[in-house]
Amino acid sequence: MDLAELFPSGDYRFHLSLRRAEPREFFASRDASGGVLAERRHWLTEAPERYAGLAPEGEPLLAEFAGRAGEWGLVEPSLIGLGCALEPDTLFLSSDAEGRFRLRGGVLCFPTGWALQEKLGETLDFIHGVVPGLNAALGSPIHQFLAKLKPGVAFLRDNWGIAATNELNLHPARGLPAPQPPVALDRLWLRVEHQALMALPETRGIVFGIRIALHRLDTIAGTPAAAGLRRALETMPPALAAYKRLDTVRVEIATRL
Repeated sequence: MDLAELFPSGDYRFHLSLRRAEPREFFASRDASGGVLAERRHWLTEAPERYAGLAPEGEPLLAEFAGRAGEWGLVEPSLIGLGCALEPDTLFLSSDAEGRFRLRGGVLCFPTGWALQEKLGETLDFIHGVVPGLNAALGSPIHQFLAKLKPGVAFLRDNWGIAATNELNLHPARGLPAPQPPVALDRLWLRVEHQALMALPETRGIVFGIRIALHRLDTIAGTPAAAGLRRALETMPPALAAYKRLDTVRVEIATRL
C-alpha cells in the first residue's frame, strides 16, 4: 500500500478503514530470504510459553484455521507449527455467552509492546482499554463489524507507531528503548502493523493476522507520507502520544520530517 494512505487528511483520529483481500494472499510467504520465518522459529524455540498460548475455547478455532491453511499448503496442524510456518502473527477470537469477543489464543512473535499471556481470555474492550480514546471512538464499530463478518474474505486495515529499533519483536520483557531525544531520522522507524480479519465458517471464530513492516524515517522524509505523519504527530492527543512513547520526541520528529 501507499504509505500516505496510513494518514487520513485532517487532524489525528482513530479510524476503521477496511479493504477486502483474499485470505491466502495475506498469509502466504513473501520473504524470499526466509529470515522472517527463521526469527519466528528462534523465539518459539527460546520461549514458546511467551510467544504462543491457547485457551480451551481456542482449540476448535486453531483446528479449523489449520485445516483451511492446510488447503493452501501453508501450515502444520499445531499451534507452534502454525507459528513457525506463517510469516504473520495469528490470533484467535470468539464471542462469549454475552456476545463479547475474547482473545482465545494464538502466536505472537512480533508484538508491539504487549504480552499475549497477559491478554489471553480477555475481552477486546479490556485489551483496547489501555489505548487512550480507542474504545470510545471505535469500540462499538469494531464489535459490530466482527459480529457481522462473513467467511470467505479477509478485511485489511493498518496501524502505525514509531520505534527506536528495527527489531521485529518488541515484547515488553525485552526492555527495548523508546524513541528519545535528540532525534535522528536514520535511527527511527515507522512501524506499521498490516492487519487482517477473517471469519471461520464452522466455529464462527475470528482470525486476526498481523504483519510488521518497518520504514526508516529518513527514507520517507519529504514524501506525501511524511506530510501525513507530521500532521498526525502534531495533532495527536497528549495521552495517546504518551501511550505510544512519543511525547518527548514527536515535535522534533515532525520538524525534521
